Amino acid sequence: MSSVTEPKLISGNANRRLATSIARRMSMHRGVNVGLVDARVERFNDQEIFVEVYENVRGEDMFIIQPTSNPANDNLMELLIICDALRRSSAARITAVIPYFGYARQDRRTKARTPISAKLVANMMVEAGIERVLTMDLHAAQIQGFFDIPVDNLYASPVFALDIQHQFRGQMDDLMVVSPDVGGVARARELAQRISAPLSIVDKRREKPGEIAEMKVIGDVSGKKCIIVDDICDTAGTLCKAADVLIEQGAAEVHSYITHGVLSGPAVERITNSRMKSLVITDSIQATDPVRAAPNIRIVPTAPMFAQAIMNIWHGTSVSSLFDRDTLAPIYEGMYAMSG
Repeated sequence: MSSVTEPKLISGNANRRLATSIARRMSMHRGVNVGLVDARVERFNDQEIFVEVYENVRGEDMFIIQPTSNPANDNLMELLIICDALRRSSAARITAVIPYFGYARQDRRTKARTPISAKLVANMMVEAGIERVLTMDLHAAQIQGFFDIPVDNLYASPVFALDIQHQFRGQMDDLMVVSPDVGGVARARELAQRISAPLSIVDKRREKPGEIAEMKVIGDVSGKKCIIVDDICDTAGTLCKAADVLIEQGAAEVHSYITHGVLSGPAVERITNSRMKSLVITDSIQATDPVRAAPNIRIVPTAPMFAQAIMNIWHGTSVSSLFDRDTLAPIYEGMYAMSG
């Protein structure tokens, strides 16, 4: 067996831009070229997915970079088929780097005769030969327990905290972190603690899925610059309505920090026309041209964090160290003038 000298990265088509950025970042850190493994991932005329790996991967530590975002089923199948190709090519270990884990919102049975699709997806990944998963801000933390393999769940909040301390330098006392629903309080509280800001909650009542009947703000947001924190923004209906409610309750400004910008349907138009001053998302999902062109949407990179996490996994060192600001700050040096 050949000796493993470098971690090897391979990418599907879901987010080639992020995969290339991760490879570039790892090259900077290691002082050697870390490129993406040469492969083709394409479709036959009937849309069947075909994968061919052009490089020898026998005995190598492989990392597949592939968020399972829209189109979720195509990207999931690409991930599974790439894994099968690597396993049959005698790769030593296969880690799936899934910046956005699709189907995570189907983590439990909400009513009779419904599936737990997140568990099914986990079973498929393990059966395909994936031996470790690296992801970020799982919609439900218990999904880690759906796997019988190690799962490393990174958090965007330390990066968001660095960005907030940079963007709102000298205004930190005016900030209020807001959870857009009761279920997201733990996530919002963590960010609030990182930036030493108070916490407020928007309590929403749904009459039926997709419709919000009523919203109430728990906490005094008068004169505050509110920062809404959540993991997923899909159609942006809830987010934009929450911004309206906060402004009506006396908030001076509303900004949002959302990890995964799904931004489907009318989302970009809603955000552009909303009363939010800014929406900050990560590049866990490859941004469309309308998202990049939107004047009040800004994207923060995750490549520095994922590159470091991949190297830590490869070296067998701690991944949880990336939860700390002191560890992340040097990784993002030059991007933010550190303060706080």
